[in-house]
Amino acid sequence: MSQIIYKITPQALWREAEAKGRFTGAPIDIADGFIHFSTAAQARETAAKHFSGQTDLLLVAIDATRLGDALKYEVSRGGALFPHLYGVLELNAALWAKPLPLGDDGIHQFPALEG
Repeated sequence: MSQIIYKITPQALWREAEAKGRFTGAPIDIADGFIHFSTAAQARETAAKHFSGQTDLLLVAIDATRLGDALKYEVSRGGALFPHLYGVLELNAALWAKPLPLGDDGIHQFPALEG
């Protein structure tokens, strides 16, 4: 599995996490009992399916090796394995957070992704 996974999150929610030093998840994460992530190959589809038309988003790159046994790859959309974190995301696992703007075509414009 890739060592870099990605979280798409509203900028305000991530800034709140930065102030606290930890990310406890978006409302959907809290409801599901784990923090949803995507691999590089899954991130664009995740943005289109769950964040269509949303602005003020960030794409956060996470070093999966820092998450330990709380990170599980589980079957989700289309039978693919998605990374899920059963716990709090400590911000020292974040490699970077970059804007995820909408293009003129209404599709999110991604930076280069690793993994």
